[in-house]
Amino acid sequence: MIDVLVAGGGPAGLAAAIRAASAGLEAVVVEPRTTPVDKACGEGIMPGGVAALRDLGVRVSGRELRGIRYTDGRRSAEAAFRGGPGAGVRRTELHTALHERAAALGVRVVTAKAGEIRQDEDTVTAAGLTARWLIAADGLHSPLRRALGLDRPVAGPGRYGLRRHYPLAPWTDHVEVHWSRHGEAYVTPVGERLVGVAVLSRDRRPYDRHLAAFPALAARLADSPGATSVRGAGPLRQRARGLRAGRVLLVGDAAGYVDALTGEGIALAVATATAAVDCLTAGRPEDYPRRWARVTRRYRLLTAALLGAAGHPSSGRLIVATAHRAPVLFRTAVHALQ
Repeated sequence: MIDVLVAGGGPAGLAAAIRAASAGLEAVVVEPRTTPVDKACGEGIMPGGVAALRDLGVRVSGRELRGIRYTDGRRSAEAAFRGGPGAGVRRTELHTALHERAAALGVRVVTAKAGEIRQDEDTVTAAGLTARWLIAADGLHSPLRRALGLDRPVAGPGRYGLRRHYPLAPWTDHVEVHWSRHGEAYVTPVGERLVGVAVLSRDRRPYDRHLAAFPALAARLADSPGATSVRGAGPLRQRARGLRAGRVLLVGDAAGYVDALTGEGIALAVATATAAVDCLTAGRPEDYPRRWARVTRRYRLLTAALLGAAGHPSSGRLIVATAHRAPVLFRTAVHALQ
């Protein structure tokens, strides 16, 4: 009998499998895609995320990130991380590191889709495999969340993300956030000669048109052809009616997501996966929704507040101006995100 079956082999799913195997449980991951899996994300891991990965025995390479810089093309503000550096890591390299750690602990990965879920009082079955518990970590638009009746519609316009890489030597050791009236652009060093540029916006238009809203950044990238194709994701805001359905627990993005603008995706993936497995190990799955609320509370409150401010056309310049004029306040906000 498998102890924990994990549907989804992304960071949240692999983190859950690693945590389960480390606790002496048999964990099996069901994932239809082959390793490594790429995804449209900013690829900046906050210090808290680096520490969470280290606790799992996962060490990532990439570029050290020393802080965050906001700019609107005229003014800027920056704050250094105080809890050690973050890391700019290609998503494929992160996925490979997680996959190798899981394999070293004896986690089996089955190439398949979870498909229909069947469960009774003691077991749950998916992809032809039966386990005591199923962790659903199948991403932002989780099919399992919908199949279980846990999907909760989100009103209003959605935010979308697009990402591309450029073969340039990084010009900063910070995550550089460019603000405009249309959205934000996130520049993340991820290699010796590679930077990732992700844009987030409510406007749905081609990547190059998004980039034109940031003239200083567009000028810096003008003579450099993209090193990778454009990848997209969204709408980003997702909600769940609940985090548990019988013997199934939702973790990572499948459990709900606010926005990517604070860069805490990896930290949250590991934190929610850890909380779920710890509750199962303790024989108290009913505690998971409360644990989830506790470990995600700061992220949800800060991200919702910043997202609300970013929703107005003139807010980008106002946010940067405030950060520029009140550096202590900006540093406090950055430290709160670690």
